Amino acid sequence: MINRIGILTGGGDCPGLNAVIRGLVKVGIGKYGWEMVGILDGFEGLMENRTIPLTLETIKGILPRGGTLLGTTNRCDPFEVPVALPDGRVERRDDSADAVGNFRRLGLDGLVATGGDGTLAIAHRLFGLGVPVVGIPKTIDNDLDATEITFGFMTAVETVTEAVDKLHTTAESHHRVMIVEVMGRDAGWIALYAGIAGGADVILIPEIPFHLDQVLRKIRAREEAGSKFSIVVIAEGTVLGEAKTYVDRDALTGIQRLGGVGEKLACVIRDRVDLEVRTTVLGHVQRGGGPIAFDRILATRMAAETAELIVGGQWDRMVAYRNGDIVSVPILEAIGRRKVVDPGSQIIAHARALGVSFGE
Repeated sequence: MINRIGILTGGGDCPGLNAVIRGLVKVGIGKYGWEMVGILDGFEGLMENRTIPLTLETIKGILPRGGTLLGTTNRCDPFEVPVALPDGRVERRDDSADAVGNFRRLGLDGLVATGGDGTLAIAHRLFGLGVPVVGIPKTIDNDLDATEITFGFMTAVETVTEAVDKLHTTAESHHRVMIVEVMGRDAGWIALYAGIAGGADVILIPEIPFHLDQVLRKIRAREEAGSKFSIVVIAEGTVLGEAKTYVDRDALTGIQRLGGVGEKLACVIRDRVDLEVRTTVLGHVQRGGGPIAFDRILATRMAAETAELIVGGQWDRMVAYRNGDIVSVPILEAIGRRKVVDPGSQIIAHARALGVSFGE
């Protein structure tokens, strides 16, 4: 019998997380009479036994809010806890038993883990240790397999599109090439969608290797046709030269942080065209702000269906959006396989037909 359910949000934040929390609480309490427990700061909160009660009063007004009421982190994997040694080395320690122990001490009958590939992979491993888990997919990068779309993505696209719209006017006024660097480590979904929506002239994504000469050809062709400005949207994970561009590495987690490819490209273009070149890095503004209507609805529907999975005892599964419906798939089907842009897809063909250059 289900009486008490825990909820956590892991990985990077994104618009729609509060909508998920609200949906789960409303269905859990309102329909099934469960006690809902919020676990703070993802798996870190589970490891440290930090929780708050989630009630109908707690969730008032959170639907339009960005971020997550519960907090989140992408720095805690109970199976790979980094420990700094006196000699400067870092070793990894498996403290997953602490997470399982705290789950039991909290008296939880199930755990809802909302996150991307990393969060869901941890959830799947905890299930193997006896923790009943259901997953909800979340990432603005839209790169999680097994679901057609993740909430937060369309809001990020809206944010980037608005920025590109504004850059258009200043680019045209000053006859400049404007390069907009957006998120997308391995998948260029944000760059592709926002580039098309914002009328970008060049879109550069990790999935399509590009040649600088082709980018320059597009810029020069526009200049010769009387358009003395160009908009280039580039995903942060796009390879320029021989490798991706990183700005630093976290000493404890070992995770490399991408960034700088936009300015790197700008430096190369400046030497080859007689136009001013400027770079705008949107960074974490893409994660911020309240979710647009589409993401509020998607997150809410996923939350409602998650409750039904719990009632049916369908553990180690993840809700997913397919053909307009919310369905469930095994978590194992969703993790470890990144959904990337297909260079031969229809949307790429449509963009090319409109004159967009992918630098090929």
